[in-house]
Amino acid sequence: MTPAVRVLKGAGVEYSEHLFDYMRHPDAEGAARFLGVEAYLTAKTIVFVTEVGGGVVVLMHGDVEVSTKKLARVMGAISTRPATEREGRHLTGYQFGGTSPLGMRRKNPVLAQETLIALETVYVNAGSRGFIIGIDPRVLVDLTGARLADVAVG
Repeated sequence: MTPAVRVLKGAGVEYSEHLFDYMRHPDAEGAARFLGVEAYLTAKTIVFVTEVGGGVVVLMHGDVEVSTKKLARVMGAISTRPATEREGRHLTGYQFGGTSPLGMRRKNPVLAQETLIALETVYVNAGSRGFIIGIDPRVLVDLTGARLADVAVG
């Protein structure tokens, strides 16, 4: 049981579990292909760091890129960049490709792309490569304490 599943079970919320071959279907777009849904319905969990080394976790549609400029502005930072694999593991406790916004090792701020909230179900990593959950995005935002913002490219 991953830390993310412990959070879900502890909260008593509804969600669906989906296991798949991560090597054959890597990343959010691969998970979407496996599920037979549009990548827009998945939420990739991306760890960023600011110029002072603080971490922030962003939930973004699987087929949309994060604007580091918008993210920095929202965070009140000068700049942001994607975390290295080592930084990501240190900040979240999760391995790249298995990062979940739930059950992270540290209390990192979470930002969710504001358009995710309009989805009926969003598919997000559950703490292990090849393990995702389907969940109501409003429940996900509540559980993670995510702040809604537009940080998409474009």
